[in-house]
Amino acid sequence: MPPNPVNALDIDLDPGAPEAPYEQVRARIAALARGGDLPTGYKLPTVRGLAEELGLAANTVAKAYRALEADGVIETRGRNGTFIAAVGGVAERELAEAAQAFAARAMRLDAGQDAALSAVRDALRAQYGG
Repeated sequence: MPPNPVNALDIDLDPGAPEAPYEQVRARIAALARGGDLPTGYKLPTVRGLAEELGLAANTVAKAYRALEADGVIETRGRNGTFIAAVGGVAERELAEAAQAFAARAMRLDAGQDAALSAVRDALRAQYGG
């Protein structure tokens, strides 16, 4: 018998963390999916089920699921449930599209490659806190 999906998720919320609870849930599920701990096709618990297990409001988990779906990490199949999507597909395409749009904008601004790359590095450091 496969493990209980909630236990397999191994989500520990930190009430003192600067990230909102929905972001902690989103980040943990994304990391588990990208790391292979939650394989493609793995059925996630319902929004209400996960919310109850984590002691969160259902809207908090729903917000995390919406963000994960927008990022291409999960897919909802109507009444059949929510599943881990194929890793990389949507997220990698969207990242490539964003990079293309940025490169086109940098060219319109007449920025050189060094300046454009420096701007990207600065933005990534600001987002990832490094």
